[in-house]
Amino acid sequence: MSISVDDRLLDSADAADELAEDARIGLARTPKSLPPRWFYDARGSELFEQITELPEYYPTRTEARILSDHAADIAAAAPVETVIELGSGSSTKTQLLLDAWQRGGTLRRIITVDVSTSALADAAVGLAARYPAVDLLPVRADFTRHLDGLAKRGRTAVVFLGSTIGNLDPAERASFFHGVRSALGEGDVLLLGTDLVKPVDILVPAYDDAAGVTAAFNLNVLRVLNRELDGDLPLEAFDHRAVWNPVDERIEMWLRATREIRARLGRIGLDVHFEAGEELLTEISSKFRRDGITAELAAAGLRLRHWWTDPEQLFALSLSD
Repeated sequence: MSISVDDRLLDSADAADELAEDARIGLARTPKSLPPRWFYDARGSELFEQITELPEYYPTRTEARILSDHAADIAAAAPVETVIELGSGSSTKTQLLLDAWQRGGTLRRIITVDVSTSALADAAVGLAARYPAVDLLPVRADFTRHLDGLAKRGRTAVVFLGSTIGNLDPAERASFFHGVRSALGEGDVLLLGTDLVKPVDILVPAYDDAAGVTAAFNLNVLRVLNRELDGDLPLEAFDHRAVWNPVDERIEMWLRATREIRARLGRIGLDVHFEAGEELLTEISSKFRRDGITAELAAAGLRLRHWWTDPEQLFALSLSD
């Protein structure tokens, strides 16, 4: 079965231009940085799915446990017709919610949103088979910019799982929450996954696993640059690092040059120079406290209505309107 992905909001040409612009800007900064969305080509999406199954990576299984325990409560609190899942990936965990909404008799439409066409297409096959009576629309889009371009219908839940919200810095989160508030109508809700602050000996291994899968995932951003921008960055000359920033309460993923590197991104005519030991920031993953996320939501005009967590309080789901 093949399902068409709607890429009118972010087609391949748009994505290529945005990658080029992000590379020009990010590789000229000190420290150098790139947005984490460029991890997620087909290979990156595959690696991330492997990460979610690692013993060190608690967020996916913990969030799935909360969903398993409380999907019926969520569906009862928000009997929606349309579900818009942002950063959907494989949509595996979301099926626990979709099942509950379907049992409640309200589910009519599923819109999955991701930057990876392959992830959307692969997930759509399973969703279409599982929910044959529900309209399914996979949309390639950037959830930070394209919320208002998603055609919702009836009461809607914007579902943003996996603590992807932590990949945004505070200003980006504020902009995102304001965008959600503007997109929500009467009876609409935001279901948000947030990874909570916890001991460092739990946090760091989740982003620096013993098998090296996260390291390969991190290095994949360089592979994307080389392929899409005709680059010659030597992947073997970079080491993966994951560190806890206690001031900003976030994990940071870096790539550190093990030697001096001079490379070129031919498509955009950009020469790239790394000193030995210089680092490239590829991802932040902020961790949250309930009072902090409540305040951020409130600043955008969103009211936190429900809060669900696991017994160890590693992760939380919140429902806001």
